Amino acid sequence: MENQTSKKVKCLRIDNGLEFFSREFNEFCKEEGIARQYIIRNTPKQNKLAERMKRTLLERAKCILSNLGLNICFWAKATNTTSYLVNCSMSIAMDFKTPIGIWSNKPTNYTQF
Repeated sequence: MENQTSKKVKCLRIDNGLEFFSREFNEFCKEEGIARQYIIRNTPKQNKLAERMKRTLLERAKCILSNLGLNICFWAKATNTTSYLVNCSMSIAMDFKTPIGIWSNKPTNYTQF
């Protein structure tokens, strides 16, 4: 993220998953001055936005698989496609801009659709 935006990561909100508790990662965060906030796993009240987006992506991926009659082996592809579509969609919370457009500072390209 820092390479793409030239903005420094200041804080990570972590759900106490074991993937972020290695000695190497602890040292990296300390060296880089990255603070970490720990929340309780699977608690939408503490991490509302992320939990809601996770639910949205899962529900939409299920719909893709169901409507196309695809096997569960296409789960990862359906989830990636759903994530891409969400990131290309305008958001009221972002003044009708797209996440991809905000991230890249370029207008969203819809020609592939």
